[in-house]
Amino acid sequence: MSRIARLSDVLINKIAAGEVVERPASVVKELCENSIDAGARTLRVELEGGGLGRITVSDDGHGMGREDAMLCLERHATSKLRELDDLFRIDSMGFRGEAVPAIASVSRFTLHTAEPGALVGTRVTVEGGGPAVVEDAPPRVGTVISVEDLFFNVPARRKFMRKGDTELKHAEEAAMRLALAYPDVAIFVTHEGNALFTSAASGSDPRDRIAEVLGPASHPHLFPVEERRLGVTVTGYIASPEYTLPNARGLYTFVNRRYVRDRGLISCVQRPFQDFLPAGRQPVVVLQIDVDPRAVDVNVHPQKQEVRFSDARGVQDTIGAALTRVLRAAPWLGAAGQEGAAQPQDAAHYALAVERFLTRAQEATWGAPLPTVMDAPSVPSSPQAGPFAGGLGGLPLGRAPAFGEAQPQLNEAPPPGYFGALRPLGLLGGRFHVCEGPGGTLVVLDPHAALERARLTSYLRLLDTSKPPAPSLFGTTVDLSLAAARSLVEGRDALARLGVDVEPFGGTAVALKTVPAGLEGTEPRALLEALARALPPPGGELDAVSLAEAVRVMACHAARRATTTPLTDAQLRALLGELDKADFTPPCTHGTVVVLEMPLLELERRAR
Repeated sequence: MSRIARLSDVLINKIAAGEVVERPASVVKELCENSIDAGARTLRVELEGGGLGRITVSDDGHGMGREDAMLCLERHATSKLRELDDLFRIDSMGFRGEAVPAIASVSRFTLHTAEPGALVGTRVTVEGGGPAVVEDAPPRVGTVISVEDLFFNVPARRKFMRKGDTELKHAEEAAMRLALAYPDVAIFVTHEGNALFTSAASGSDPRDRIAEVLGPASHPHLFPVEERRLGVTVTGYIASPEYTLPNARGLYTFVNRRYVRDRGLISCVQRPFQDFLPAGRQPVVVLQIDVDPRAVDVNVHPQKQEVRFSDARGVQDTIGAALTRVLRAAPWLGAAGQEGAAQPQDAAHYALAVERFLTRAQEATWGAPLPTVMDAPSVPSSPQAGPFAGGLGGLPLGRAPAFGEAQPQLNEAPPPGYFGALRPLGLLGGRFHVCEGPGGTLVVLDPHAALERARLTSYLRLLDTSKPPAPSLFGTTVDLSLAAARSLVEGRDALARLGVDVEPFGGTAVALKTVPAGLEGTEPRALLEALARALPPPGGELDAVSLAEAVRVMACHAARRATTTPLTDAQLRALLGELDKADFTPPCTHGTVVVLEMPLLELERRAR
C-alpha cells in the first residue's frame, strides 16, 4: 500500500495560508494589492477586533463577473500570468493566485462584486475552505471582500496572534505602506468605526502623503531625491538630519511600487547617513526604486517583501549616489524662498553669536579656547566643590578659565526662545547632551544643571504665589540622626509650605508621606538630611526669602536623576521648553552653568 497520498485542496490551501497569511496585516496587504491591480482609485479598510474579528476591504475597481468571482477562489487562478515568461516580467502587485483561496480557507469569507454596467452582481460565501455558495446580489461599483473570524478553524495558529492592539498596528502599517507607494489612491482605514488613517489622493506634492503617514511634523524636513543610472531610477524624499527616529520604522523602500524590506537595500540606505546622524538614531527615508521588471525577481519570498536584482551593485550605487548628493548639499541649511529656510530670528541669533565671538577674541589670549556659557551671574562655589562639581561650571573665582570652563564675565541669561531652538545631536560621555544652536553654534548642555535650574524656577514661583508645589505620593520611613529628625519635626510647617509632609515615627525615625512633583525618584535619606540643614529657624516668617536655601536643596536633589539615567528625547524637549521660561537670576546650590557654547566661526578658525 502506498505511503504517499495526495493532499486535499482544503489542506493545500491551509498550508498556503501559513505562508501567505501570517496575521491580519497580511490579509489587508493582499486584498488591497488586488484592489490596486483592479484599477481602484479609492480603498476603504474596515477592521474589528484588531483585524481578527473582521476585515472588510472595499474598492472602486473594475470588479468581476460571476465566472471570475468563482475562479479567484481556486488556487493558482490569476489574471496576472498567462505563460512562463510572464513570471520574469511581473508588473502587477499580485501574481501567484494563492492569497484569496488561502484567506478563504482560514476564515468566514464573503465576496461581493460586479462588472461595470452589470444589472446583477455576484456574492460568494466560503466558510473555512468549504464549498463556495454563489448567489445573485445587487450590482455595485468594484468589489467588497469581508473576512471574519480569521483562523477560527486553525486554533493552533490563532493562539500565536498578538494582542489586538499589536495586530491592529501591523494592519494599519500595511495600509500606510501602500499609501506611500500609491499616493494617487485614496485610502481610508477605520477600526470599530473610529478612523485610524485617512488620506485622500495627494495632489502635486508627494510630501503631503508622506506627512500623513509619518506625521505633519515631518513635512518641512522632507527634501527630494532623484538619480537615474543605466536603467535604474531612484526617486523619493529624505528627512533632514534634524528629523530622525530611534528605530528604522521611518525607512521605506519600494521596488516598482512594491514595498520591500531587503537587508541589502536597508544597509545601502543607512550607509550615507553614518556621518550625519548621532549614534542610536535612524534616518527617515521614502524611496521609490524603478527598474525594468525583467531585471528584478519578486518571486523569492512568501510575502514578496524581498527581491533579487540582476544588477544588485548597480542599484546600490544609484541609491548611494542619490542620497549622498542630497546629504552633501545639505539643503535644510536654508535657501532663499525655500520652505524651512533660515528665519529672521535665526539670523538674529547668528549675529549675536558673531558679536560674542568678537568680544571674546578681544579679551582672550591668542590660541586660547573660547567657550561661552549661559546661566545666572557668577556665584562662589562651595569650598568642597571642585571646578566641575554638579555641572559643567562651578569655576572658582580668581582662577583663569581652562578649556571648557566658564568665563565669569560672560555669564548671562539666554535670549528668548534659545533653548527651544536647540537641535539635539547626541549624548556625550553618557551624560552631556550635544546640540546645534541657532546661528551655527555647538552647544553642550549639562542635564543636571538644566534640571536644577528648571526645578528651582518652578518651586520658587509656587512659593511666590503662596501655593505649595502639588504633592506627589511617596510613602517611606527613614531613620535619621537625632539632630536631623528634631529639625524636621520642628520645621514641619516650613516643610508643608514646600510640599513635603513628614511625621514622627518613633525615636529618630520619620515617615515621609509626600514630596513635590519631581522628587519622587530621589534618595529620601539624603534629601531629608539636606533639608534639615537648610530649614529656617522655627517661628520665623515662611516666605520665598527664608525658604530659598531649602528650595535650592530640593531643586538639586530633583536633578540628580539626570546624572544616572540619560534623558529621553521627549524628556529633553520638555526640559528645553522649561528652560525657555526659567528665571536665571537666583543662584543654584552649586552655581553651575547650564550650557557651554562655541560659535561656528570659532570652530572654523580652529579647523584651519
